[in-house]
Amino acid sequence: LVGAFCFSLIFLYMWGEAKNDYNNFDWYNYGNLGFWFLWSLVLLIVAAILFMYITLLLVLAVCLLAEGQQLYLHWSHKIGTFLVLGFSVTALFILSVLWGDQWKTVRLSFQITAPYLHIGAITLMVLLSWPVALHAIRADKKVVQVIIVGPYLAILLFLFLIPLGMYSPCIREMGTLGPKPALIGHRGAPMLAPENTEMSFQKTIEHGGDGLETDVTISYDGIPFLMHDSTLRRTTNIKEVYPNDTALNAALFSWDTLQELNAGTWFLKDKPFSCMGSLSRAEQTQAMNQSIYKLSNFLHLADSQNKLVIFDLYRPPERHPYRNSWINRTLEVILNESGIRPHLVLWLENDMRSLVQSVAPGFQQTMGSKAPVEDLLMDNIVKLNLAYTEMSSEDIRRYAEANITTNLYVVNEPWLFSLAWCSGAHSVTTDAVHTLKNLSQPLFLMTPQQYNIMWILTDLTSLLLISLIFAL
Repeated sequence: LVGAFCFSLIFLYMWGEAKNDYNNFDWYNYGNLGFWFLWSLVLLIVAAILFMYITLLLVLAVCLLAEGQQLYLHWSHKIGTFLVLGFSVTALFILSVLWGDQWKTVRLSFQITAPYLHIGAITLMVLLSWPVALHAIRADKKVVQVIIVGPYLAILLFLFLIPLGMYSPCIREMGTLGPKPALIGHRGAPMLAPENTEMSFQKTIEHGGDGLETDVTISYDGIPFLMHDSTLRRTTNIKEVYPNDTALNAALFSWDTLQELNAGTWFLKDKPFSCMGSLSRAEQTQAMNQSIYKLSNFLHLADSQNKLVIFDLYRPPERHPYRNSWINRTLEVILNESGIRPHLVLWLENDMRSLVQSVAPGFQQTMGSKAPVEDLLMDNIVKLNLAYTEMSSEDIRRYAEANITTNLYVVNEPWLFSLAWCSGAHSVTTDAVHTLKNLSQPLFLMTPQQYNIMWILTDLTSLLLISLIFAL
């Protein structure tokens, strides 16, 4: 029971903190299963139900043992306990193998939740003091009493002192918090509209986003357009229009063919749970009439609204006419066809960076990985675009001292955005501009004095209650 409880608690906490990346999990399953479903939410519900079940069994078991009763589990509960244990261990193992980076998210979450987990752990120790005290008092030998009470007091002392080793960037003095990070819409606003469409970017602008992020590939006849996946299967109706070409690389279609496809109907059909409640009937109609978006039109929209743009540029596959001139063709569109002001472009692609700097010196050169400050300055890098799992307040501060700003992607959850804010990030790429824009200050923000008061009061109150219980 104790083992099943611990493993199910670990998995439930891990999966609860993984909510920021549920879309990636569902997208991975889509790639393997061929249809879209909210498997992440199903897994969370199952984990929560199993945890509540095993917690109830454990509480009943502790109550029975505290009263000196034998613990006779019904055979169905024995099976249930092993099912919870097996499910939790298997799920943790599979996620660790396929999605090991999620443990980095868990470690980051402790910077926010640790003070509150500390209070929860102390509360649990207070509740356990009753059965511990009963067993210790009833024991006939001093040695048995020491064996029972000794580990309990050791754990309690550890919990009392653990805040000395805690660190959270959101525990800081008044007036030391930096400005709120700018919000860059990840493929627009994919929670409100079909990703990488005009409607999606309009939604980002409507909700006050500071920039637009997208993915760019090049059609067979040389027209750069917006598409994240290598194929058109997920985000267009190619199954109905060209059922024999669903596995073909998106870059191998001509622009005229791409214009025939609908890039919005999938959104209402495959993601009804996430979008139906937030869109009016007129917006649903608009979503169903979206087309694949051309890069030049995207840049024109960003320029007209004075929004920063950043994009991943995909090299076309083998036998593509623009296989070796993909960067030149993209530059031609940006500089000659779109009319966008160069300072709005965050240039991320690392290939042929020196050529890009020579023909477009006004671009903000952006790097997608950490590097020594000296190397970044030598390459004229002014911004880093990093996965949020690489978040480090020390690194962000060190780069900022060299006038290199930091953007973190993809940050959707308020707690993670709060941590990025407290850590000094200058901007974040997000699917949730419409929710993060409403945060006026980081969640869990407190001064060291406030935290010390909370810590000391918790320890003193629990110590008093535990002493009273042992005395009684």
